[in-house]
Amino acid sequence: MGGPGRYRPVLTDNARPATYTVEARDENGAAVATPIAGEHPLTLYVDKRELVTLMTLGAAPEALAIGFLRNQRLVDSIEEIVSVQVDWEVNAAVVTTRGGLVDLEKKTGKRTATTGCGQGTVFGDLMADVESIKLDDAMRLDEDTLFGLLNAVRVHESIYKQAGAVHGCALAHGAEILTFVEDVGRHNAVDAIAGWMWLEGIEGGDKIFYTTGRLTSEMVIKAAQMRIPVLVSRSGLTKMGHEIATQVGITMIGRAVGKHYLLFTGAHRLVKRG
Repeated sequence: MGGPGRYRPVLTDNARPATYTVEARDENGAAVATPIAGEHPLTLYVDKRELVTLMTLGAAPEALAIGFLRNQRLVDSIEEIVSVQVDWEVNAAVVTTRGGLVDLEKKTGKRTATTGCGQGTVFGDLMADVESIKLDDAMRLDEDTLFGLLNAVRVHESIYKQAGAVHGCALAHGAEILTFVEDVGRHNAVDAIAGWMWLEGIEGGDKIFYTTGRLTSEMVIKAAQMRIPVLVSRSGLTKMGHEIATQVGITMIGRAVGKHYLLFTGAHRLVKRG
């Protein structure tokens, strides 16, 4: 973890309410006050240039903006970011960088829409970069720790329990949840955690990434870029997600609920009981 002398950009602190209450009618026609998840457009401007509009819960907009730039490889370090100012009156996140984004036209010229709700985009040819990623092969996860993490996620207070309609992602050290982020799309939740890691000076080499969503190619690439060697989901995975996990050597665990899981790749990191 980073110390008090760690660099930090100038940030607003403009989280939106996670839920809003509306009136619904049940099967008997009775009025029911019902919480629903927020969803807001947030347009990201970098050095006065419009880059992308993200649909987000708005729970961690500053970290989301930073993590998006990080995971798209548009900035290489937190020190390149001078400030992030979020203004919901105009639904904008304004990022100022120290020296501008390098090769922006080239990196944004190829845009691949990714699968899933809260549709993600991948700028540039990130697929070609995964071969250069090296993950920590010495990190180990024992089965009891995995079960402890799954239980910690289960009891964690979440917007999903109140309103549904969101995906959750957690960064963990062992069975301890370091941060838990929910958003209308799992891509945003991953990016917000990536931004939080930079802000807090946290490295990924000995961490576990948990998600409620599918393990797609983009999810695997983002985890690998964050140097996180273990990826756990309560859901399933895609063929390309499996192929990339195999290629980069991530330990991929799916269908993980309670005491059940399926280990797909990176078996050397999982230590079985007894």
